[in-house]
Amino acid sequence: MGSELGISDEKLLALLDWESSPLFDDTERLVLEYADSMTITGRDVSDELFARLQASFDADAIVELTEVVAWENASSKFNRALRVPSQSLWKRTGD
Repeated sequence: MGSELGISDEKLLALLDWESSPLFDDTERLVLEYADSMTITGRDVSDELFARLQASFDADAIVELTEVVAWENASSKFNRALRVPSQSLWKRTGD
């Protein structure tokens, strides 16, 4: 999906280093921090992080972002539990 939206392979591959990669701007880092906080076991969305979201996005956008992250988390856990293999929807160009 990301590559269909014009996101470069370089940026998609840099997601593992989103915190330090110069390819991501402050808004993207905020969204990725929120996604990590929702996703990674043992982490939580702090009041400070939520306040930064509210400063950058309206309530509707926060709800939509939260829904998308929650849906992807649920889908991932569902597929993993049922041994549903990747559909390989994204492949690096040039491979």
